Amino acid sequence: MKKKVVLAFSGGLDTSYCAKYLSETLGYEVYAVTVNTGGFSEEEEKELEQKALNLGVRQYRCVKAQEDYYNSCVKYLIFGNVLKNNTYPLSVSAERTIQAQKIAEYAIETGADAIAHGSTGAGNDQVRFDLIFQVMCPDVEIITPIRDLALSREDEIEFLKDHGYEMEFAKAQYSVNKGLWGTSVGGKETLTSRNYLPEEAFPSQISQREPSELEIEFKNGEIKSVNGQPYDHPVYAIQAIEKLASAYGIGRDIHVGDTIVGIKGRVGFEAAAASVIIKAHHLLEKHTLSKYQQMIKSQLSDWYGNWLHEALFLDPVMRNIECLLTDSQKTVTGKVFITLHPYRFILNGIESDHDLMSDQFGSYGEANRAWTGDDVKGYTKILSNSLNIYHQINKTNN
Repeated sequence: MKKKVVLAFSGGLDTSYCAKYLSETLGYEVYAVTVNTGGFSEEEEKELEQKALNLGVRQYRCVKAQEDYYNSCVKYLIFGNVLKNNTYPLSVSAERTIQAQKIAEYAIETGADAIAHGSTGAGNDQVRFDLIFQVMCPDVEIITPIRDLALSREDEIEFLKDHGYEMEFAKAQYSVNKGLWGTSVGGKETLTSRNYLPEEAFPSQISQREPSELEIEFKNGEIKSVNGQPYDHPVYAIQAIEKLASAYGIGRDIHVGDTIVGIKGRVGFEAAAASVIIKAHHLLEKHTLSKYQQMIKSQLSDWYGNWLHEALFLDPVMRNIECLLTDSQKTVTGKVFITLHPYRFILNGIESDHDLMSDQFGSYGEANRAWTGDDVKGYTKILSNSLNIYHQINKTNN
């Protein structure tokens, strides 16, 4: 009997080559799987299935993972207000994590002898896929033809033609990867340090110019309604916000960071929903969390985002951080009011029963209702003691 290989299939040139190479050259029975984390419509899913079958795969499956993706990862990126290097909402990093897990589960289910993916040897994804496969199914061989054979685009197209697959693979000027939490855009401008991406490089073109109001309601840190419309699951609320905000070209930027393989990387992205949601959620937290809750969350959230990016999602410390993030959301309930403009948005304010900016205790710069001037004098005297000691002792020694 032929050995089975599960192929992570996107339908692009690299994974199309892999499908043919694995079956025709290596003699595997190929089980292709696509994990939809919000990047494919139902029509596109059907096209992917037909493409895979035309390539001769034994079986094709599309795993719908939007809700699992949110529940296992995106939710905590919101709770933590996570932006890599204060810029990037980790759209691809998070996406690859859930995709790799679903592919590994499918490999276990089918009793596969091997797993294959189309990553090259130049980026982060090879590490993310390999690491999760090695942890979840350590006895399954990992095959990476594009990386191992160092193939050119022309080599892959020629091989496919030689094996009876004549589909046209037009070379796109920009590489686009779309998902629930954002879309990455790579092209010639991102390969150097100097230039920004042109307007036409972004998939969502501006169609709205007049400002509009947006209201997001959170309950315990999760989105419950958008402009008064309730949603059964936050995934659908995120999609609704994406549709509204992307029409203004909101959430575009270029991220520069350190890759897992040790070099600097630059990638463009548009993440309208992620940009608006993270900032709106963060504003609500400023009103409803204590000073020290915010401080510890900020530190742990940075680690969470970094470790997610570095392919360490399965480390148990990530579950520990998730527990703290979840517990911190008990009072993060209320509405955030936003105005959308072309290329930007304004956070106008919040309403919440848990708003700690309550005037019954005082009004900043205006009224002190919970303390007196004498209280402040005594407090300041005690607070200054350690500083006075340090500076008095060291004054003559400098």
